[in-house]
Amino acid sequence: MTTPTAPVERRIPESVHRRRWAILGVLMLSLLIVVLDNSILNVAIKTISTPAPTGLGATQSELEWAINAYTLVFAGLLFTAGLLGDRLGRKKVLLAGLAVFGIGSALAAESGSPVQLIVFRAVMGFGAAFVMPATLAVLMNVFEREEQPKAIGIWAGGVGLAIAIGPITGGLLLDHFWWGSVFLVNVPIVVVAIGLMVWLVPDSRDPRPGRLDPVGVVLSVVGLVLLVYGIIKGGQLADFGDPKVLASSLGGLAVLVVFVVYEKRSDHPSIDVTYFRNKVFSAAMAAITLVFFALMGVTFFSVFYTQSVRGYSPLETGLLMLPLAAAQMVFAPRARLLVDRFGNRVTTTGGLVLLAAMLAAFSLLDADTPIWLLEVIFFLMGTGMAHIMTPTSVVIMQALPREKAGSASALSNTFRQVGGALGIAVLGSVLSTSYRNGIEGHLTGVPAALRHTAGESIEATLGVARTLGPRGEALVGPASDAYLHAMHVTALWGAGVAVLGAVVAGLFLPGKAREEPEGEKEPELVGTEPS
Repeated sequence: MTTPTAPVERRIPESVHRRRWAILGVLMLSLLIVVLDNSILNVAIKTISTPAPTGLGATQSELEWAINAYTLVFAGLLFTAGLLGDRLGRKKVLLAGLAVFGIGSALAAESGSPVQLIVFRAVMGFGAAFVMPATLAVLMNVFEREEQPKAIGIWAGGVGLAIAIGPITGGLLLDHFWWGSVFLVNVPIVVVAIGLMVWLVPDSRDPRPGRLDPVGVVLSVVGLVLLVYGIIKGGQLADFGDPKVLASSLGGLAVLVVFVVYEKRSDHPSIDVTYFRNKVFSAAMAAITLVFFALMGVTFFSVFYTQSVRGYSPLETGLLMLPLAAAQMVFAPRARLLVDRFGNRVTTTGGLVLLAAMLAAFSLLDADTPIWLLEVIFFLMGTGMAHIMTPTSVVIMQALPREKAGSASALSNTFRQVGGALGIAVLGSVLSTSYRNGIEGHLTGVPAALRHTAGESIEATLGVARTLGPRGEALVGPASDAYLHAMHVTALWGAGVAVLGAVVAGLFLPGKAREEPEGEKEPELVGTEPS
């Protein structure tokens, strides 16, 4: 492949390229806000589930919706947000997204009920959808191709930094303030990010942007919401054959099938299905989707293990998750070195196998397991993630022309978020069903009106136990045992999904590139270039 001269290849002036590392720092701050919110929420979900005035008394299904309302709106709008960035300018879209995210955060902090929290989390997801793809699109336009893998590695390491800061920050806030502070903390960060963005970040756009696809957006969001609702409802009822559950789940699948057919026939689709003709691109997308399916579901239950079963505070829980984030920060920027030596297939497959092993290791944890074993598991999980995220992100971003960077970023993040949403829904439902089956035999002494509620989650059981006084103390031990069994089952499901991802990566991702350049091949991290 011929290399264009520098003046033709650059999309922005040389003066901007000299500021590219400072620009990367601002982009990482914007990314930090989006990721920080979810990592903070991870340690706050137990507090939010406690009755007022400490929390909102949210049930497990409401907690899942508080997470998934954000995720589904985020995922449903990502591709449209990427196209708007390509059309209107990435900087403008970034600034607008940050502003909406900040407003949503302030409203979420003042929520008076779980329903209000779910609605305002959706507003936050709306804003975040315009932030995430634009950060990576700007990055691809201020770094030359040879520096892009390094920059993307640092960008991915920023995710690890957010995962590290989030739980600790959330724990500190919950130790000193009310639960809403975990959302209010986003506001000053948004203000700083907007100021730096106006000062430093250049604007860029696609000279030939795609047309918007409102019908596709509506179909994708409606289909995903119906599917996820059915899955969560099935877990809540411990009955996936319930007519409402079947109607919702099958209806969601039907709408998603219509969405795919519509996108294939549309001349301006939200998702260009021709991208998936490249098997390397498709394999990278499948791997990243399966990884987040497994990881998000397991992260959801690990917080209840540390706080409800082991008795750690939110701050202590945040500190316990530090090894996972530290490993990502250390290894994500260096993952490209392993790819250079061993190739994409070996690096990504190895990361997925390691992640699967650590998810399976959760099935060995009990109420009195030495806590350092959990720390080792978290560290190795982070190591595996680092060696999956960086190479697959580079494959996805470099498989499309630079002008389509917003679309490539949006597509990557869409599948990542959809994978995470389905992981929380499916694995959360497995957790709910297993827990209810394990605790039901111990609820005979609970008043009939409270029995169904008490079986929804460990926090619901413990909450009912507190209202029963001395009679309720007999429920504490069985609740812990039932939760541990449910966690073990769910962890093995997650491990199985990660193994499936390893199989996909091992079969379809490229191996180590040859030394000699070839006209129809890019380096090892690059999929087939569209003509």
